[in-house]
Amino acid sequence: MDWDVFLTPYKQAVDELKIKLRGYREQYEMASQHSPIEFVTGRVKPIPSILDKARRKSIPLNQLDTQMQDLAGVRVMCQFVDDIKIVINLIKSRTDFDIVEVRDYIADKKDSGYRSYHLVVSYPVMTIAGEQRILVEIQIRTLAMNFWATIEHSLNYKYEGQIPKDVKDRLQRAAEAAFRLDEEMSQIRGEIQEAQQHFILKKLDQ
Repeated sequence: MDWDVFLTPYKQAVDELKIKLRGYREQYEMASQHSPIEFVTGRVKPIPSILDKARRKSIPLNQLDTQMQDLAGVRVMCQFVDDIKIVINLIKSRTDFDIVEVRDYIADKKDSGYRSYHLVVSYPVMTIAGEQRILVEIQIRTLAMNFWATIEHSLNYKYEGQIPKDVKDRLQRAAEAAFRLDEEMSQIRGEIQEAQQHFILKKLDQ
């Protein structure tokens, strides 16, 4: 398989979606409103990770485009849990791609404690051969959720998916602590936003 040729449309889809989603943040800032989007990142799955997952999930390489939904991934980070709902609605209202699957790991967290909201979209990429539909996984989560997920990912890599029970237990407790942090931040959201707005205005006056 020519990986460069195969993955180029996925890179294009990620780049385009990052620009489009970051555009929302710019619009909120121009309107001097709180942006539900803190920042947006994206990536195409590295080839070794693709091969590893294909082996684990018994996915033939000639079916990667339909059987592996996270070859292309975009992540939207939010300050508050309530911001996630706003971002979901913004994405669902778009007409330039189709949503093919939704996985709500916030309302129904994973056993590990993982929380995030996932949307799989079918995104049209224009190539020299015509339109190509690319599956892209969009993850929406708070900064606290992302911090926890990053640590869990590192530990899974270290222990090759077999995290010791005592570490798992601590991870679960950390997940609940991160969730309580999000809840507390939601309670004082007004104070936080007022402070941030004050800081922005002060910066503009300088």
